[in-house]
Formats: sequence, structure tokens, C-alpha cells
Amino acid sequence: MTLIDKDWRFSFGHLYDTQKDFNHATGYFSYLTKTGFGDGPAAQNFDDRAWRKVDLPHDWAVEQSFSEKGSFSHGFKTAGKGFPEKSIGWYRKKINITESDKGQIISLKFDGVFRNSKVFFNGFYLGTEESGYNGFEYDVTAYVNYGGENTIVVRVDASMEEGWFYEGAGIYRHVYLQKANPIHVVTNGTYVTSEIQNDSAEVTAQVKIENKGNYKEGIEITQSILDAEGKQIATTSEKTAAPDFYKTANYTSKFKVKNPLLWDLEKPNLYRLITEIKQEGKSIDRYETTFGIRTINFDAEKGFFLNGKPVKLKGTNNHQDHAGIGTALPDELQYYRIKKLKEMGSNAYRCSHHPPTPELLDACDKLGMLVIDETRLMGINDYHLNDLKRMIERDRNHPSIFCWSVGNEEWNIEGGIVGERITNVMQGFAKTIDPTRPVTVGISSGFKSGISSVVEIMGYNYLGNGDIDAHRNQFKQQPGMGTEEGSTFATRGIYFDDEAKHYKSAYDKKPRPSFYSIEEGWKFYAERSYLAGMFIWTGFDYRGEPTPYGWPSVTSYFGMMDVCGFPKDNVFYLKSWWGNTPVLHIMPHWNWGGMEDKEIDVWVHSNCDEVELFLNKKSLGKKKMELNSHLEWKVKYASGTLEAIGYKNGKKVVSETKKTTGIAENIKLTVDKENISNANVSVVTVETTDKKGLHVPTANPEITFSIKGGKILGVGNGNPTSLEKDQFIDNVELVAITNFEEKKLASANASQLSSDNDNSWKEAFKDRDYKNQAPAYVYRGKFELSNNLKTNAVNFFYKKIGIDAVVFVNGNKIAPSTEDNQKYVLNSNVLNQGTNTIQIIAPPLQKVKDWDVMNTDPGIIQVITPAESWKRKLFNGFAQIIIQKDENAAEVVLSATANGLNTGTLIKK
Repeated sequence: MTLIDKDWRFSFGHLYDTQKDFNHATGYFSYLTKTGFGDGPAAQNFDDRAWRKVDLPHDWAVEQSFSEKGSFSHGFKTAGKGFPEKSIGWYRKKINITESDKGQIISLKFDGVFRNSKVFFNGFYLGTEESGYNGFEYDVTAYVNYGGENTIVVRVDASMEEGWFYEGAGIYRHVYLQKANPIHVVTNGTYVTSEIQNDSAEVTAQVKIENKGNYKEGIEITQSILDAEGKQIATTSEKTAAPDFYKTANYTSKFKVKNPLLWDLEKPNLYRLITEIKQEGKSIDRYETTFGIRTINFDAEKGFFLNGKPVKLKGTNNHQDHAGIGTALPDELQYYRIKKLKEMGSNAYRCSHHPPTPELLDACDKLGMLVIDETRLMGINDYHLNDLKRMIERDRNHPSIFCWSVGNEEWNIEGGIVGERITNVMQGFAKTIDPTRPVTVGISSGFKSGISSVVEIMGYNYLGNGDIDAHRNQFKQQPGMGTEEGSTFATRGIYFDDEAKHYKSAYDKKPRPSFYSIEEGWKFYAERSYLAGMFIWTGFDYRGEPTPYGWPSVTSYFGMMDVCGFPKDNVFYLKSWWGNTPVLHIMPHWNWGGMEDKEIDVWVHSNCDEVELFLNKKSLGKKKMELNSHLEWKVKYASGTLEAIGYKNGKKVVSETKKTTGIAENIKLTVDKENISNANVSVVTVETTDKKGLHVPTANPEITFSIKGGKILGVGNGNPTSLEKDQFIDNVELVAITNFEEKKLASANASQLSSDNDNSWKEAFKDRDYKNQAPAYVYRGKFELSNNLKTNAVNFFYKKIGIDAVVFVNGNKIAPSTEDNQKYVLNSNVLNQGTNTIQIIAPPLQKVKDWDVMNTDPGIIQVITPAESWKRKLFNGFAQIIIQKDENAAEVVLSATANGLNTGTLIKK
């Protein structure tokens, strides 16, 4: 399997204007009428040279500006719903497949495209995938041009939203080219389970094998288990008959693993199952499956157990976007985000509300994070059950997953018989695919009837929405957990509400009558052993749902961390009671110039027995910490040092200070410790310090960035009302040639413009008699240029309408470029602001067959407007920049500048 994320071409189409959608699906025969008749960009020979180059994963929504007319759900980005010119995206990629690959099964594997994607290969329509969250695969074997070039085309329609949260747009997950023997393990075709008995584990490995060839003899299936060091610890082999042509067959192997290293939260031990298919003694297919050995169990009285030990679920809900990059997360960011949650003390993650990327689950497997995996929509027909089946079959070997969720807050059906029926079907259906894990549904419209009565694991969404204790007393055999809880509002680094600025204070307060603070929520679940734990809404802020506000707020306020992963103060409350190490955190900062002698609420989050607070070395008193609580002082502001000392068993164990800082003088760049070492993608924290090197928590300067040896992927700062750009990329505009006319020439050798302006011009190619053409034609047309001619790069990509063409722009003869003889670079000295004239002289193309379709499109004008420099304001002292090192670079150098500040530089090898 080969990753093919690099070097795609991208352009916007149009939702309903077929001309702006490159005349796709307008041919006499459409791609649904006759096989291989993909037209417009779906055609193999379509000219995409003027399109923008992109690498995957790619989210075109995050690249757009903000507008009040944009979708509330999608963070007011000017893409998708309501923006027909930014709702259709076309992707094209050319790949070579060798002659030696004949006899292999060639397929394309997509991990996810948002959304409603149509895929073509060499002009052949492969299929449509409506959901933006499903992985899918297409067999292209029959359509391959072996020994030559092949074209992959994807049309993405992101005009409709699936969720009510930011979902991005485009091919935002990985794409692979797969080559396999006709007899092979199907994608997601293994299923590994285990039972632990005393000091050993019995591992059962099921494998589904497919035969897309005519081989009818016997095969041998060999399976081996490797430990983390790659040492083989068990193996088995079976000779059997191959499946029939285009049929599948299932095979089962059993292993004994002595003294297995169990997968758990602290030591997430993993094994690998290697499945090989042999034909006449020769290996023809190899499939690798990562798995873990562990036990899970819910108890209606005592909660959740992992490997026989009680584990209180300390979870968070999360969407899949991140500051600066939207949904197009590099793999390294998945690990970064899970590490941030682990550092907070979290041990569980709910995929809200759709199947995640495979890489997120890999990160949870490797780092030790339990997962609720959730399907997108409830229902009992193929659309719903097939989505559920694909999710479970793809993900069921991940030891991190301990529960399947088949729905979330389906208010229309939660409380009635329809909800019961659907849940019973989906729950039973899930068990046929994976009987080892329970099923849950997140429920928010009361906990009295309907889904609540039949779901295996009760998912309570918000204790304010019903009487949890009463429901539990009615259904004492039904385990339960808080699938969503908390739902508070906070803006990082803000300590007074400011309704005009849409800022919410970071003090943990009850946000509204039916919702509870983070502390209130955790206390409720922590005190009840029958509740397995809770999942906070949310771990990270996300785009969209800027509740309780609207425009110009563009991100949520719910997160324990902001969209960058910078912690809000609630992180330290949770770290105190979810973690095992001493914690001491003072809030707020201590820069309150102008508020001298006014009382400031000072809170301390800690898990110490007692905490003493000092202001400028004067004790403000020692207080005893209650379990799962925090401490508060009223402190009259005076500049200087606020210090807290934490005691356990009467002994000082930890201290923390907040100091009044000087003005910002320096820019500091730091690679976050949660980054994977030696990774190509790094998350960099940007901040300012005073002359003593202290972080300035109130600084908000605009920082400008430059980079060598790499590229910048995105910038952010966690400000929920920031309308700054996430990405600074060159703008590629395609300008059509209009009013295209022609005039016959008497000589095929003509190469000079005639100065006459007679009436012999007519619409180009109209009623052309291809059997009686002139020796040559001169064509003319117009194109419009709006601004910035000197800074823009303007190119004419000629599409062949004749032989040996000669091109003139505004009367100036233009030579073709050396890199491409059908590309013409148009320098600013030959261009006009506004209307420009292009003329082409060429002998005509001749039809070989009467039914040949002749090209009548002269080409396209490409205008590249260079991007501004990358920049971002700090927000309450912080910003974030995500960088990627070039593949062949020895190091990447990031520089940051701002007026009045010393430059910051970061060098990463």
C-alpha cells in the first residue's frame, strides 16, 4: 500500500453553474450513460496545468475568510453551504503504473473525503460516497493503463453539512494506491480477539480472504504473532482451498500466548498479527494487524473495569479540527492532541460524533487512551447499517476502543418506541460484527423511556437534563456513564466577562440553569460508583457552535483547552483530581495595573491537603482542600508576586508563583514537548517575554513569520472572536477567454498579425466545415485583469486548437516557456489593467474520423496573487504555528518578528 498524498491539482468548480464547473456532466453521453465517458475534469485528458498544486490531507474550508453570511455551525467560513462557488472542489492526480503490475489487483483507498465524493479513474466513474466520515475503496484494475500514465479525479461536494459543527471540505484524510495478488486478505479483513486464562491468553484470529482471479488450487494461510520487539511468539499454518472466483471465505486460527503483556493505560502493550497467504510454497500476500490483549467489563454497581481493575472514566468529547489547519490534520497532530489530554489526566476519548481518522485511533492505542467510537446517524437501512458495519470492521482491532456508540442526542426518537426499535436493531447488528464490546447512545432529552430503556450502556448527556439517580433506580442492571457533561463557557486568559467582546471568564461557573460547571459535574460522577465516569464537553475548543454567542465569535467556548491546545484554567482543576502527581495552580495572572487595592478573585487548583497563599511574602492564610474542590481568596491587588505553597501530611511538596511582569521585549519560540521526536511536523508555541524572561500574559502584538527549510501549515491563537486568516497561501484565479472569434487566413505560413479590423470576424468554430477548412485561422478573444499586475504572476495555458500556434497578447508576440511549449508567461509590461486582447494564429487541426470531437477551447489565463507574509496576533500571551520540514532539508529555521520586539528564532533539526 503506497501513500499518494503528494502533488495533487486542485480547483473550485461550481454547485449549479455547469460552465463554472468546467462543463462537467454536460456531454451527450454522461459518465452514467456510457462507461468511460467522464467529461470536464473527469476526463483523462483534461488540462489541469493551471490548477493549484496541493498535498493531502487538504481542507479548503479553513483557507477561506470569515463572513457573517457563513454557517454558524462551520465557524462562519465562506465555504460550503451558501457559497456555491466554494462548495465544489475538484482534485486530480496522475500516477504511473508499470507493466510488471499486470496480474495484480489495483485499487484506490480513501480514508475520508468531506463530502459526497465522486471518483473517476482514466475517465471511468468508480462510485459515490455520500458521508464525509467513511473510508472507501475502489478496484481500478480493469481501467489501468499499464506502463503509462493514469489519472485519478475526485469531485467533492461540500454544500451540505452532516453535522452541526465544523467539518471542513475536501480530501482531508489520506489516500493510498494498493496493489495485491488476486488472492488476498480483504481490507479490514482480520479480527483478533483474546481471552485471558490465568497466566496465558487464547488469541483468536479470523481472516477474510478474497479471490479476484481464476486460481482454483489449494492455498496455505500462515499467521504469526509478533511482540513489540518483533519477536515471533506464536504461529500457525493451515492448508485450505482458495475461495471461488470473486468470492470470499473466512478462516480462523487460535494461538496460546504465555504471560501476555496486557494493553492498559500506563503500559499500552501492542502485538502484531502477520497473515500470509502462500501459493505453491510462495508468499503471495501479507497483511499486518496491530492488536492488544486486555479485558473490559461494565458493572451496573461498580462501573468500568480494565483488565479486572476498576477504572473511573475521565473522558473528553472532541471534534476533529485544530487551529490553523481545520480538519486536515497531519498524523503528528493526532499524537500531539492525545498527549495533551493525557497530560491533563484524561484516560478516555469520545469521537464526537462520527468515526475518526485511523491515525487518531493509532495514537490512542500507542499512548494508552480509551475510546468510544461513534457512528454518524441512527437508522436501520443499508445507509445506516452499512456505515456502522464499515466503522466496526475498520476499528475493531484497536484495543483502545471499549465501547461502540450508535447514536447521539436523537431528540426526535429518544423517548419513544421508534427509538427503542432502532436501538435494538443497531445494537444487535453491532454484536454480529463485534460481540466483545458493549453499545451505548448519548441521550439528552430525559432519561425515562425509549432508547434509555433498551440501550446496553446508558449514556447520560448532562445531568441537568433528567434525574440520573431515578433512572438508575428503575434500571439497576443497566450500567451507565456520562457521555457528555460540563458544557461550561470560558475564554483562555480572560477573568472578567465582557459581553461586548464576547469573552467569558475562565472561572469555572455554572453556565446556565440546566448545565453544570466542570467541578459540579465531576463531583456528581466521582461520588457515584455505579456511574463508570464522565466525558466532558469538550477537551478542545472547536470551530463552529460559538454558544452562547454568534458572529463574530467563530469557535466554541466549551473546551478545557482552546483550539490550539493551550490550557484554560479548568485543565488544572482536572489535572488535580484526575492525575497522580502534586498539582498547584494559581489563577488569574497578576498583571492588573490600574486596579490597585481592588479585590481580585484568586482561585487555587490543587490536590494538596492544604494550600497557603502569599502576596509579596505576606501570608493571606492557609486553607484546607476538600476532595474534588478548589480554594478561593479575595485579594486586594498590588503588583509583585503571588505565591502558593502546597502541603501534604504537613510537609511542603510544591509551590507556584504568579508575578507582575514588565512590558514585552522578546519573542520566544518553543517546540512543544508533546511533539513526536524527529517528526517532520512540529507545533510551535509563540509568546513574548519581558526583560527578565517572564512570560507576559496580557501581550497581544501581531507577529510576522518567515521560514527556511520547510513550510508553515497554519497559525492560530485560541481567540474565539479572531477573524484573522488561518493560512496565507497564494491565490490562484482562473480567468476565461471570452468573445472568442476567428477569421480565415489564406496562408498556412502566416505568423504576423494583420492590422485590419474588418467585419470578417465570426464566432470561433461555429458551423466549422472540418472537411473544407482554411489553410490557417487567426483567433482573437478577451480576458480581464483586475489589479496588482506587477506583483501577480500571469500565465496563459494554451489548449491545442491548431498546429504550431503563434500567440500575441495586446499586439505583443509571446514566446512559449522552456518548461512547457504550451505555456506562455505574460509579463506585466505587456498586460493592461482591465481588458486584454489575445490572438492566436495556427493552421487547423484535422478530423481523422467524422465523429472525432475537436477541441474548441483555446485555454485559460492563470493569475497567481502572492500571499501576504504569515502572521498572527498573540491572544492573552500566546499564539501557535504549525510547521513542516522539507523532506530533504537538514533543518528548518523559523523566524518571528514584530514592531518593538527582539526577533525570535527557532532551529529544528
